[in-house]
Amino acid sequence: MLPPRPPPILAAVLQTAALLAGCHGPAFDARAPAAAAPAGNFTDLPVIERIPPAWLEPSRDPFRLGVGDKLEIEILEVAGTRQVCTVMPDGLIYFNLLHGQKIEGLTLGESRALLESELTTFYRTPQIGLILRGIASQRVWVMGRVNTPGLYPLTQPTTVVEAIARAGGLFSSRFSGTTEELADLRHSFFVRDGRFVPVDFSRLLREGDMSQNIYLRNGDYIFLPSALSKQIYVLGAVNVPRAIGFMDQVTLLSAIANARDLRPDALADRVLIVRGSLTKPRVAVVDYSAILHGRAPDVVLEPSDIVWVPDSAWYDLKEYAKLIVGTFVRTVAANEGARAAVKDPATVGIGINVGK
Repeated sequence: MLPPRPPPILAAVLQTAALLAGCHGPAFDARAPAAAAPAGNFTDLPVIERIPPAWLEPSRDPFRLGVGDKLEIEILEVAGTRQVCTVMPDGLIYFNLLHGQKIEGLTLGESRALLESELTTFYRTPQIGLILRGIASQRVWVMGRVNTPGLYPLTQPTTVVEAIARAGGLFSSRFSGTTEELADLRHSFFVRDGRFVPVDFSRLLREGDMSQNIYLRNGDYIFLPSALSKQIYVLGAVNVPRAIGFMDQVTLLSAIANARDLRPDALADRVLIVRGSLTKPRVAVVDYSAILHGRAPDVVLEPSDIVWVPDSAWYDLKEYAKLIVGTFVRTVAANEGARAAVKDPATVGIGINVGK
């Protein structure tokens, strides 16, 4: 026989902060039953940002050489001059009788013209044959619950779905005959140039919504966290920002205590709890000071909640949520990248726009 359900949590009023327009979000009522909690306690925010339509098309810019790229170079009609050269860490390439030539950032056509010009010191009218043989300068990260996480070279126009497929697809449980996917798509994220890009992985991978399938660029980062990992993230003006393992029950008090308490500059009366999808988060604003001093009951947290303690006043809830989500994904990406073992996957054919 199942034990009786515990009584509802005691009363607390946790107000949302004023928005720029001067309106207020719904109050956080800790007495609300669990089924009504999302609607009654949190402000639902719309999609934080839109994906630029141009990102859904492959780049038309010509490929530019970078460190680690390999070129096969030959002076046409001059025997014995064929050579495979690598762009060195200083951006230089060494070929034939030439001293190092700076070709990092150049297209193939610009590199050919430079080499032909410099070789006129040694040859009358040199003509260069130049072929791109390998790319190591343009890479993307595919991390988390995929079968082969790692760093992958961009050798051809590649979308998010293609990159995940190249990493072996989503990791699935192989026990008891189940193929349950173990990636948490609601909290998966995409980072470009240090900024969170609101790719909705649930819509993309579950519903086949190609409006989320952007083309990748050098340095892009895809992370699909484990659905089995139950953590709460405490960030902002705490002494030790960190992820806290979720046990039977974690409250706001215990989570902040695990982060070694608030910093002196923390605004304890405007602590935010971010819950749900990263692209469409729900946010509650909590008076932590009232809880700490016994004027309000504690708040029970859920796995994957983000607790953010501000150190300065804020007014626009949507804009501040963007800042929180952006900081969260950059923090997780940096930590996961630091733990990753970097190794080059198998070389594939080149199908990029090399230009002239």
